[in-house]
Amino acid sequence: MNDAAKKVASTAGAKGAKGKKETQSLPDVTPAGQSMAELDAMLAAAKPGATPSLVARAHEIEAEKAAEAEVSVHIYAPEEQHCGLIAIVGKPNVGKSTLMNALVGQKISITSRKSQTTRHRITGIRTKEATQFIFVDTPGFQTKHSTALNKSLNKAVMGVIGDVDLILFVVEAGNFTLADAKVLSLFKPGIPTLLIANKLDAVGRRHEIAPWLKSMQERHPFAEFVPMSAKNKGDIERLFGICSKYLPQQPWFYGEDELTDRSEKFLASETVREKLFRFTGDELPYTSTVVIDKFEEEPSKMYKRFMRIAATIVVERDGHKAMVIGQGGERLKRISSEARQELEKLLDAKVFLEVWVKVRSGWADDEARVKSFGYE
Repeated sequence: MNDAAKKVASTAGAKGAKGKKETQSLPDVTPAGQSMAELDAMLAAAKPGATPSLVARAHEIEAEKAAEAEVSVHIYAPEEQHCGLIAIVGKPNVGKSTLMNALVGQKISITSRKSQTTRHRITGIRTKEATQFIFVDTPGFQTKHSTALNKSLNKAVMGVIGDVDLILFVVEAGNFTLADAKVLSLFKPGIPTLLIANKLDAVGRRHEIAPWLKSMQERHPFAEFVPMSAKNKGDIERLFGICSKYLPQQPWFYGEDELTDRSEKFLASETVREKLFRFTGDELPYTSTVVIDKFEEEPSKMYKRFMRIAATIVVERDGHKAMVIGQGGERLKRISSEARQELEKLLDAKVFLEVWVKVRSGWADDEARVKSFGYE
């Protein structure tokens, strides 16, 4: 390996290296990507009584392959990098969290048919080639209630949309309501905005979208229209290409492999809260929340990682507590079991999860308590 190759290989192996691997075509390759010459050498070296020269040649081939792989890594210099903040904004329950998870490639924002489930600014990060996309999933803008909790949620929305490079305004394709209009009225001039006509797969006659799009252009000078479904991988890839045009040339803010700026403890509370809403449906008021009381990693001889987590579901009335617990405690057991299984995948660990239910009347209208529960 020459000096230049050594330098690239060393850099590629360092923590935080950024780039992509370019595949190299080899003649007469096996399905595993090995050339027939390489395969013959390794088979010969593996035979009983193989000569030292054959063994040495097999080792040389492996070393050459490793060197080639390292040299092929392209590291993007800061002047080559593009990076920017992209706000995902819309009324409650239009698919913002589903879109966020699809863009990041992993679930980091909870999804539910119940509206008003996203309550925090959740940052999702995706680095593709030279571009780093930083998506901010905002709470749905609240127009029906004026509690301290909703004021906090709206403040989170307002704090995001004024300081980003691009806005993705998410609406249901073919639909535009007063709640959508109130969100649209918040946008400041000068920030490019894409109209994300989501849930296109639910539209029966797609040719009817054209006049609707024309009416939307009259409402706001959108930079582009993007009819799509957040569940369609092709649509997601197309959206990346569109967004990249609006992001400035500047160094990445995060490491290439980072997916979110949120802590594992935060993701644990969100996971429990998602299961809470999923298994209670519309019975339970949206003001219920989850607080993590314990989040500790403990040594274990049986598992490479063992997490002990204690969570409290906070509700406003005794009747709500009974609803969450269910007959014989069955509903709470199901919430806990489903949350634990998902957390084990998310944290790549064995998880011991305890979930309790407590009543805190009027917490959603108590500004101090809202802040104590982690809302801004």
